[in-house]
Amino acid sequence: MLAHLRNLSRLALPRQLVTQSASYSSASSSFLIDQPEYSFLKELGLERENPGVYSGQWQGRGPSITSYDPGTGQPIATVRQGNVQELEQTIGLAVEAYKQWRQVPAPVRGEIVRQIGDELRKYKEPLGKLVSLEVGKIYSEGQGEVQEFIDICDYAVGLSRIYSGQLINSERADHSILEAWRPLGVVGVISAYNFPNAVFGWNAAIALTTGNSVLWKGAPSTPLVSVATTKIVADVLRRNNLPPVVSLCQGGTDVGQTLVADKRVNLVSFTGSCQTGRDVGVEVQRRFGKVILELGGNNALIIDESANVKMALDAALFGCIGTSGQRCTTTRRIIVHEKLHDQFVKALVGKYKQLIPKIGHQLDAQTLVGPVHTQQNVENYKTAIEEAKSLGGTVAFGGKVIQRDGFYVEPTVITGLAHDASVVHRETFAPIVYILKAKNVDQAIEWNNEVEQGLSSAIFTENIGQAFKWIGAKGSDCGIVNINTTTNGAEIGGAFGGEKATGGGRESGSDSWKQYCKRATITVNHSGELACAQGVVFNVE
Repeated sequence: MLAHLRNLSRLALPRQLVTQSASYSSASSSFLIDQPEYSFLKELGLERENPGVYSGQWQGRGPSITSYDPGTGQPIATVRQGNVQELEQTIGLAVEAYKQWRQVPAPVRGEIVRQIGDELRKYKEPLGKLVSLEVGKIYSEGQGEVQEFIDICDYAVGLSRIYSGQLINSERADHSILEAWRPLGVVGVISAYNFPNAVFGWNAAIALTTGNSVLWKGAPSTPLVSVATTKIVADVLRRNNLPPVVSLCQGGTDVGQTLVADKRVNLVSFTGSCQTGRDVGVEVQRRFGKVILELGGNNALIIDESANVKMALDAALFGCIGTSGQRCTTTRRIIVHEKLHDQFVKALVGKYKQLIPKIGHQLDAQTLVGPVHTQQNVENYKTAIEEAKSLGGTVAFGGKVIQRDGFYVEPTVITGLAHDASVVHRETFAPIVYILKAKNVDQAIEWNNEVEQGLSSAIFTENIGQAFKWIGAKGSDCGIVNINTTTNGAEIGGAFGGEKATGGGRESGSDSWKQYCKRATITVNHSGELACAQGVVFNVE
């Protein structure tokens, strides 16, 4: 099968520096990459200084940016970003790579994606540790993120043999209508810090399988994940004598704006804030490009009167605190039936208390709650709590910044606020949850739907009628509508994305692959005579 490939040519912001915790101690003047306990960074091909642009070869002529460990504030390593000129060159090479890649049969493209998945398996342990180190998420979540990239590669391999159009019946005799899905061209991926590996994977695996080339601009505060991941993919391409169908250009705002505005980038997949996503969407639409927007979420968990409360409490714990409240699908609001409200709050606070000894550095084995990503996250946390208290809210648990090296805050539960309070309606990327008291499921659904975003939602109920109401036309208006499970932790098999200010985009599984293609409707006349549709007669004879 790989014989088809033989003819293809190869074509941040500074943070405070503080001393590390006891389990990760060393001289604060050095980079973590130089310390023996971080040798896994060099296993990934990283160095103290790393080029941040790849388009068949590594380079980077823009400013250097230092990546920091949010668990200690210490520097990990640096990346030399690209500039606008390098981006424009990279786009040009991505266009040329696409022209060759689109000619490769889809199952052969799938074989390359399979190899990428296998290479990720080989480096899962060190790459997952890097994700944890650079983002701040705990060890198992870092490993799980890389597994998500592996999973979507497996999915894409199967997809390469089955994605297809259809044959449609024609009203005209001896005519056939076909539908074909063809690649778009260059897919630009702009990812966020909270999932710096998986979101790129969702896009890249499907985009490559459907015949596109991929240009990635990773988040400026997680550049090492971008570089290490691209190195893994580039090795696979190099072994197969392929052009740079995957390229990388780390950079600042000017690089991002240029990528979004360039007509040669046929699709922009953007993950980030609602406001920036709105700007990206308008700019791409201005040039009639295509866009996938994966933006914010103000996700609610509804606890019905019939709910399995023990299971709901476990779901709330991970939903609210996983990734220290920095997932797009984090549970921000819990809407509890009034009969269960008080006991639920008491039980949840009890679980939160058990987590305090498990707050620590993200790579410590016993840690369940790591740091937030930056000092700005800490400031946003403090602002939201003060606003909630000024509006009459009660801090049932937490509410304090933890005084230790790095960026740590207490997971926080707030009660007593109105369902439509300004702070409740605003997404804060921190481990804060607002618990609301509702009279019934209908009122809870109304509150679920009243926020600007529409990403994820979940209900806990044992009432089949309420369950089907929840997923029906009068139910949740979100893109993810779960029953008896968390708002976060989506699998790759379904389409991921949301409605309203979340952007409407879909990535990962189901038929999300269609967003990376252009559709052609093809009428084939095999009758030997010309016939117009709808019985139209147009003949001068």
